[in-house]
Amino acid sequence: MRAPIGFRISNRRKSLKISQAALARLVGISASYLNLIENNKRDIGGALLNRVAAQLSIDIDELAGRSEQKLLQDLEEAFADPLLESLPFQPDERRELVAQYPASAGALSRLHRAYGAAVTSADAYADRLRSDPLLSQLLHQILSGITAIRSSAEILEDVADLDEAERRQFLAAIGRDSRTLSEVARNLIGQFDTSSQIRRSVSPAREIDDLLIERENHFPLLEDVADALRLEAGRAGTFGSATLSSLLAEKFGVEVRIGGLPSEPEYPGQYRFDPTTRLMWFHGATTLATRQFQLARLYGELAAPDAIAASLEQATLSTPTARRLAARAVGSYLAGAMVFPYARVLADAEACAYDIDHLRQVYHASFEQVAHRLVSLRRPGQQGIAFGFLRSDPAGRLTKHFPLPGLLLPNSGHACPLWAIYGAFRTPDVPLRQVVRFSDGSRYLFLARTVQRRTASFHESAVASSVMLACDVLQADRTVYAAGLDLSDLDADIPVGPSCRLCPRRDCPSRQEEALSTQGQSRTRGPLLPRSLALGDPP
Repeated sequence: MRAPIGFRISNRRKSLKISQAALARLVGISASYLNLIENNKRDIGGALLNRVAAQLSIDIDELAGRSEQKLLQDLEEAFADPLLESLPFQPDERRELVAQYPASAGALSRLHRAYGAAVTSADAYADRLRSDPLLSQLLHQILSGITAIRSSAEILEDVADLDEAERRQFLAAIGRDSRTLSEVARNLIGQFDTSSQIRRSVSPAREIDDLLIERENHFPLLEDVADALRLEAGRAGTFGSATLSSLLAEKFGVEVRIGGLPSEPEYPGQYRFDPTTRLMWFHGATTLATRQFQLARLYGELAAPDAIAASLEQATLSTPTARRLAARAVGSYLAGAMVFPYARVLADAEACAYDIDHLRQVYHASFEQVAHRLVSLRRPGQQGIAFGFLRSDPAGRLTKHFPLPGLLLPNSGHACPLWAIYGAFRTPDVPLRQVVRFSDGSRYLFLARTVQRRTASFHESAVASSVMLACDVLQADRTVYAAGLDLSDLDADIPVGPSCRLCPRRDCPSRQEEALSTQGQSRTRGPLLPRSLALGDPP
């Protein structure tokens, strides 16, 4: 759309008290032609525009309205918005508005931009609600609380022959559920307030988490490819490190070396593949389970790059780091599917009641590798127990997680200090189990155990991690870890929350952080004296 140059010429001429005929004579055109220009019915440019600008003592850029061209474009976009496009605008209405009322035109443009930003923000929050399991589960807790209160209220309203004791019981339940619902709602508000105050870009690790959550940590294509590669390895010999090493050498020219120095002496890892020299190096202290898994991963990445790429084709990965980490995660998934063939490991897991130590021996794998595989047994129509997974470093920071529907697993930071994942550090290498109950009444069986890599020398520090599996208590009796537990005894449950910031239990003696609730005052993090009374103040 053309800028309203004519209107600007007319306004400038009138402000200088120059008649139309006089200006036309000065620039060498007829008064009638200048009248058409001033009414924006004729274009003006080149030498004539320069003469007009000189006679009106105005900069040509200002006269040409180049600064308003963007404003015209903004109004064009605003007026084309579906909310406004049906209004009966006049053909020149936008140009006249910019020319005669530029401030009003600017205000409309800013309002439309603000509206667009608000819509984008709303869409972002909607996407977050769909993808963030923490916020989603907080909303589910709110819905559960409302349902519980409504149920108790309907009983009080509809059942006329309740005795006094029963009536008090239902009233107490309504009060308890109302308090819990209030705390969960405040935590939800606090979560949004915190994210609004501190806006951070999505980290590569979070993008990988979102990818796994979207796929429910199950990749059917990779499962099929893994079965084919496992069958291929079986034809060459017994599946394991020796057969994989032979296949890598035969098909891809890869040399496997155990011990000695890596090609990059400063490299701190336990294994390394150099694509230039085709050397797969393992630290001498690596376990058989690590070697088998990483050789399977290398074989899968070399033999099926197209399947790995196809699995990531629709993923939202915004940075090279995210794409690299995603390829690593998918490669590890493929390796796990090769080491633990789906149908066989599901049958073995059901037969031994999900005894992880037994499965470790059968598949020559580590505790963490078996736990990972159990989480991914989610093939439709052939599912195992639905497990959630967490891993923590000794500082309590969560380094990996796979969510479980209904269970709030924090994305990062720290979980509830009462969870078994932290208690396992007090009993290294010994599985720790616990039945926990959340504030909404949901109950889960937690199983945690420390894992530790081997050290190569006295001077190398051994850093342990803790991994934890979680399943709904209704499925716990299918596992060996429920043996000897009275799952019906609610008094034996350990009251927990997802994390201190998301937990509504204000009376918890183990609370380490303030809740996200925007109301109420903490009784555990306040001063000994009321804030209104400072030391030294007169009574």
